[in-house]
Amino acid sequence: MATFYIEQFGCRATQADGAAIERQLLDRGCSAAGSVEVADLVVLNTCTVTAAADAQAREAIRRIHEANPATRIVVTGCYAQRAPAELAALPGVAHVVGNSHKPQLSALLAGSLRAASQNDFVPTETLLAPILVGDISEQHNVLVAPVLGGEANRTRPTLKIQDGCGNRCAFCVIPFVRGKSRSLEPETVVEEIRKLADSGYKEIVLSGINLGAWGRDLSPRRNFLDLLRKILDETAVERLRLSSIEPLDVTRDLILLFASTPRLAEHFHMPLQSGSDRILAAMHRWYRAEHYARRVELISDHLPHAGIGADVITGFPGESEADHAATLEFVRQRPFTYLHVFSYSSRPGTRAASLPDHVPGDVVKRRARELRALGEAKAAAFHRAEAGRTLSVLTLRRRESDVPDSTQWTPALSSHYLKLRISGTWLPNRFLDVVCSTDQHIPAIPELRPADPILL
Repeated sequence: MATFYIEQFGCRATQADGAAIERQLLDRGCSAAGSVEVADLVVLNTCTVTAAADAQAREAIRRIHEANPATRIVVTGCYAQRAPAELAALPGVAHVVGNSHKPQLSALLAGSLRAASQNDFVPTETLLAPILVGDISEQHNVLVAPVLGGEANRTRPTLKIQDGCGNRCAFCVIPFVRGKSRSLEPETVVEEIRKLADSGYKEIVLSGINLGAWGRDLSPRRNFLDLLRKILDETAVERLRLSSIEPLDVTRDLILLFASTPRLAEHFHMPLQSGSDRILAAMHRWYRAEHYARRVELISDHLPHAGIGADVITGFPGESEADHAATLEFVRQRPFTYLHVFSYSSRPGTRAASLPDHVPGDVVKRRARELRALGEAKAAAFHRAEAGRTLSVLTLRRRESDVPDSTQWTPALSSHYLKLRISGTWLPNRFLDVVCSTDQHIPAIPELRPADPILL
């Protein structure tokens, strides 16, 4: 039986795409390999949001080719859409398939793998061109497969319900590699969530490139808030989480819906990017600091224990020390529970790439360190504030990268996105009631002890 291995990079939407390819290959009679060393074919599902993401993908290709020179490497995803020839020139790469053709990828790969496994050699070029990339702007208005099958050996499966973006932020290459916003039909969303919940998954993550834009391209036009209500009414999912949502899509009505039910995770990840209005305008973001601040206030008013995370970009062209200080002060004054800090990376074709006054690299690194330190302080304060509270947590799958003494504890995640560990060994995908320990000797991940009694 032909074997394949999928290596993932990037956001949850990209990971959901990879999971869908995996499920479709399995359904077509192929077998998942345990490592790249023994796979007939390796699929790299790439990201291109930063130059570092590009470099990571190239390094992975070199590593895979060195470990298994006989395997065929197929590169897909956002980097493949943006620079296919660049990737095709790397040793070991057999095919490059852009996002424009990703929905057909599993069928093409399955045919190639079956031919190889049956020793009935068919030149792969007759099944899959060396470079298969089209105009992403010509994608059909309605989102099509692959969007389903987000389980991919995860405790919390991801369902991608929206793709593409029309916001055209000055720094972002994603609209060029994923196209305009496209939505999955509401009936399909409900059907897939129902299947995942019936299969035993207790928490499902909704993802998209611009999640709050879901439904605006459908006919008739649909509303994301109505979709959430439909999911709650028509499925038995125990906890639904949003991956990331733009601040202007976090309305009072959305927050009130979250406050009305424990089935919606008390967690909002809202990209901030900058606390300086001048930089937000230069970035072509559709809000200013006061608009974002009001959303945070609304969340805190109705969900005082909510997890609130943000993406922040430092070193955008023209960013001054005053702009950086404004961002630090904005974050410092608000109840963020974590930050994702990104150093600005020039992306070909974006407005920002042609702007003057790029910030020197050493300055960008220093500002990133300061923001990350502030984010870590915010996270630590959030952990301390939760000490003594009883939390409902979902046990997670233990990873190979966990520390050697991981047999003494189990990783878990709370509704408000507090990453925890529970004393003892527990199976994944279990909801437990636990009391947060006051032990401060464990950095970043406070140990928990099970409450008495525990209902499984």
